[in-house]
Amino acid sequence: MRLDSAYARQVAILHHFGGFARGWEPAECAALMVDAAVVTDGVFCGRRSEPVGFIMSRKAADEAEILSIVIAPGHRGDGLGGVLLAAHLARLGEEGVARVFLEVEDGNEPAERLYRHFDFREVGRRKGYYPKADGTRVSAIAMRLDLA
Repeated sequence: MRLDSAYARQVAILHHFGGFARGWEPAECAALMVDAAVVTDGVFCGRRSEPVGFIMSRKAADEAEILSIVIAPGHRGDGLGGVLLAAHLARLGEEGVARVFLEVEDGNEPAERLYRHFDFREVGRRKGYYPKADGTRVSAIAMRLDLA
């Protein structure tokens, strides 16, 4: 389901659960979500009115970059990440996107498995890209998927 800026607070809360060095604030999420180039989708469980996961991408011409994808900790391993990613990629394809890019932290095995399952392939690395809480830095794996 497509999310609009009314969900900015929930998206920010989910992003804080994503294990990122710096979480997004609700105002940042709202600003992104009102941008016409940004597509945000959410996944819901049962009759919940708040998403248990989201994915956000920014489009430019016929390309898109996945900015973030997060599933709430209590729902990880339930297959929701795959459901969410599949729906989002379908939406991007319908909107004329031919190539999708993303970056994933080296060593994030669940995320890497998910992306490889959808045929994303590694196209590069950024050494020391992600800061860690202990002051170290971890490489980012740049990945690409051709939709068309």
